[in-house]
Amino acid sequence: MGSQTYNGWTNYATWRISLELFDGWVIEGDSPITPEEVEQAIEEIVFEETEDQVNQLAKSYARAFLHDVNHHEIAAHINEDRN
Repeated sequence: MGSQTYNGWTNYATWRISLELFDGWVIEGDSPITPEEVEQAIEEIVFEETEDQVNQLAKSYARAFLHDVNHHEIAAHINEDRN
């Protein structure tokens, strides 16, 4: 993923969290939300939901990030070390 942008966001992780956790969020009051409040909300959503919900969310994120793994590169590296 590196420094590449994704759908206009800084990176894929930022886009996905924004889409899946904050899309449709209603913020009460007039004060703008701070980055610290966003971080706290993410922590609460991801780690304080029911165990089954957390497991499904964690698996979903793990699959998304594992999708970017270059399996060919890893296999080549392992095979190189064997010789």
